[in-house]
Amino acid sequence: MTTDQSRTPKRVAVAFGTRPEASKLAPVVAALQARHDLTPWLLVTGQHREQLDDMLDVFGLTPDADLSVMRESQTLEQLIARIVPAAAELLARERPDYLLVHGDTATTFAVALASFYAGIPVGHVEAGLRSHNLQQPFPEEANRRLTDVLTDLDLAPTCGAQANLLREGKPASNIVVTGNTAVDAVNWVAARVGAPEEAEGGTPLVTITLHRRENLPVMEGLAKAIADVATTFSDHVFVWPLHLNPTIRQSVEPVARGIANLKLVQPASYPRMVSLLSASRLIVTDSGGLQEEGAALGVPVAVVRNVTERPEGVEAGVLKLVGSEPAAVETELRQLLGDEAQLARMRAGVNPYGDGMAGERVAQAVAWRLGLADRPDDWHGPVLSSRS
Repeated sequence: MTTDQSRTPKRVAVAFGTRPEASKLAPVVAALQARHDLTPWLLVTGQHREQLDDMLDVFGLTPDADLSVMRESQTLEQLIARIVPAAAELLARERPDYLLVHGDTATTFAVALASFYAGIPVGHVEAGLRSHNLQQPFPEEANRRLTDVLTDLDLAPTCGAQANLLREGKPASNIVVTGNTAVDAVNWVAARVGAPEEAEGGTPLVTITLHRRENLPVMEGLAKAIADVATTFSDHVFVWPLHLNPTIRQSVEPVARGIANLKLVQPASYPRMVSLLSASRLIVTDSGGLQEEGAALGVPVAVVRNVTERPEGVEAGVLKLVGSEPAAVETELRQLLGDEAQLARMRAGVNPYGDGMAGERVAQAVAWRLGLADRPDDWHGPVLSSRS
């Protein structure tokens, strides 16, 4: 399809509020900026304030509007109740031609709902991921499913995500498989950072992040399990960027105290985090995004969850679900760190999440929905043994 280059570019609102959303949408913003027929307009909610601002700096993003919705000790219900009317008022005034949201946050669902009410079509980047358990991850699984009900365009990162959407009755004509923009972002940053000081001299490094709500009741037990593993593998350095949630800190800090090779550090900037991940022998996490980032970097990931909405990595052998029961987690981590052959096999696994071109596919898909370009070809990814 050809386009009239003299035509005024269509304005695409790109809405996000958290650090992961910012990193995963940065490649989309760059791809929109590279087109003559589209122009991005950035709407942030401020759901993660300091961490969001840091990520904006990393990628050189400047918001066009900031809802600044966060309040101290705000509940999920209150957060949604603040975002929806604030976003609705802004969108009614600005009237973008299209709106993009990403992933599974409160911002994602609330802004998509406001846009739907305003009659502005919504595209969902990273649509179709499913754990098939509304409680794990909570409330993210529900946010993602509810958003996919409202969309004009589902930008599925994998064929497995596409299959989930088709099973739910979403029309195939409105789904484009793009790969995951997390791969674009982490590759861009990894090419610009060096090794962390913790890995100097070839010291084996393990990076840990734990923060999911469903793991809070067992966080102290998980901390004890990791502390015991760190004591056994005393030649490794375990670096744990500790979440700001006071419940997590109260559970972890007393347990880790006095263990020389278990280093609790402040939440890391994205470049610092990518540096740690790239140098790690193993990543231990309950994060969704770190599953994709670890796979993209070729680093084995132990997923401290009972289910994952990213099953392709388990199937490809680059992720291992270790559950969330502390004793089982300890056993699994000991087994992994003691088995270099298994870690080598995980490092050699194919990355099932993307090829670094997802941002361009997303931008072209939006242009297609607006009648400005041809539909992009789907990204099919590596052939895995099944599609679930």
